[in-house]
Amino acid sequence: MSFIQKYLLVFELLANWVKLKCDSKFLICMKIEGYNASEHYDEMFTNVGEIRPHYEEFYQSLKKIPIRKMNHLQFSANQTQRAMGMTFNVYHDNQGLEKILHLDIVPRIIPNDEWLKLEAGLKQRTYALNLFLQDVYNDRKILKDGIVPEELILGSKDYLKPCIGLTPPKGIWCHITGTDLIKNKDGDYYILEDNLRCPSGVSYMLESREIIKRAYPNIFNQKGIRPVSDYPAKLLKMLQHLSNKSKPVVGVLTPGIYNSAYYEHSYLALQMGVELVNGVDLIVEDKKVYMQTTKGLEQIDVLYRRIDDAFLDPLTFRPDSMLGVPGIFEAYKAGNVALANAPGTGVADDKAVYAYVPKIIKYYLGEEPILNNVPTYLCRDEKDRKYVLDHIEELVVKETNAAGGYGMLIGPKATKEEHAKFRELIKSNPTNYIAQPTLSLSTVPSLTEEGISGRHVDLRPYILYGNEIEVIPGALTRVALKKGSLVVNSSQGGGSKDTWVLYN
Repeated sequence: MSFIQKYLLVFELLANWVKLKCDSKFLICMKIEGYNASEHYDEMFTNVGEIRPHYEEFYQSLKKIPIRKMNHLQFSANQTQRAMGMTFNVYHDNQGLEKILHLDIVPRIIPNDEWLKLEAGLKQRTYALNLFLQDVYNDRKILKDGIVPEELILGSKDYLKPCIGLTPPKGIWCHITGTDLIKNKDGDYYILEDNLRCPSGVSYMLESREIIKRAYPNIFNQKGIRPVSDYPAKLLKMLQHLSNKSKPVVGVLTPGIYNSAYYEHSYLALQMGVELVNGVDLIVEDKKVYMQTTKGLEQIDVLYRRIDDAFLDPLTFRPDSMLGVPGIFEAYKAGNVALANAPGTGVADDKAVYAYVPKIIKYYLGEEPILNNVPTYLCRDEKDRKYVLDHIEELVVKETNAAGGYGMLIGPKATKEEHAKFRELIKSNPTNYIAQPTLSLSTVPSLTEEGISGRHVDLRPYILYGNEIEVIPGALTRVALKKGSLVVNSSQGGGSKDTWVLYN
């Protein structure tokens, strides 16, 4: 029995205990008939309260589950996450470092036709961004043609000069991508941002599925839900594809146990059956990377690195880095080790570059984007900046290089003092900020202290780029646990849902 199977027994034991303890005469069936779905696009209900067809079967089952049993199942899910070590670290949090990513037990369901459009749009976007990265580090045609401002790219702190003239193994820069989307009032998906550096969260997608399958075994087996459990095998195959060796040695390079996503690093290494290594475990000799083992040195051919570019190699990037491997970048340039994602990808997911992605797709592919961007104002542009300063109460303002919900102002929910602060920040450093309309994120019924209530969600599908581009038929749905909140980031108190993609 694997450790995952062992820990999942915790859920089944707790759930069985719940079943024994529940006395039906004291239970009140869920009141979801009065659920309000009129203000936002709701994934389960139309604005007149009708059930969307892809939720009908689940809804009928949900109505029959007493609220007390739902609460106990939620408790079981929380305890199972803790038992499995599904935690992350929140820096600068006085309430403690280790937290679980709260898993709401009401899933998000996506019909097949909707998913097919998402899949096509994400493949198109990933392919175009890869061509863009290859271009800006080599011929720079898109800059010379004036499609993207040259100073925006060459002046970016994420444009790595050591990568100029490089072509990564197999010509692939962005091997693992986690693209964030939202669904607006109109029912259409919009790309919120691209994550091309070290996208996280896939382990929660995988383990949440195992927990939720046990919460609704009958529904899950009958519903026709596309599996995600083969992601580690697909990830390994993609990583092996980057090497020309028939049996390449693969490793996961982690910053260490204090990193916020360390659980995910160790989980993926275990599931792939590869070594989890720190910088101190590796040495470079003759421009080759070796892992120190009890049997001596063993060469590593491919590293799935979860270390930021700046800390990867103190000889090339930050000299004060204690996390990276001295000389690894020279080994990479020599073609003796493949790194996923390739160093330098961060310049393509800068929030200011994001505004140009529709033009990037048109330039390289000659196609219109399948998935739309959120309309974006660039504060570096005088006209856009004036509009943002005049309408900051209506907009969401973001730092171009910030992540995790930090460096962000949600205008309609901010105070006058916060508006004034961000106006001064924009004026002092306009290139560091963008702004977007405050979109109405869709809602999904969620289990709260009030019962079943709508909570805002986004969607992070994962895309692998190896021999071909593949979108995993599931995603991490992040949910804003606070009523009315639009901030879904785990570091800001968000949670997650299992995402069911239907076969038909």
